[in-house]
Amino acid sequence: MHNPRVEHAVEALCHRGCRAVWEIIDHLEHGGAVPETVHLTGTEVGAVVSELRAIMAVYGDSCPAPD
Repeated sequence: MHNPRVEHAVEALCHRGCRAVWEIIDHLEHGGAVPETVHLTGTEVGAVVSELRAIMAVYGDSCPAPD
């Protein structure tokens, strides 16, 4: 899905750093919001989470998800 709003949110969130992104993923998955996602629909937030998870998978053991 090519959605400029989702891409912008993902890019902005990635600038927060590795550990922060994992916390944001958890927060969003539990129904929370962050400033970068308050204007997005539920479907778009889901797309942001999916994109962030895919990006974080690349980091592997260098930035693992918290337990």
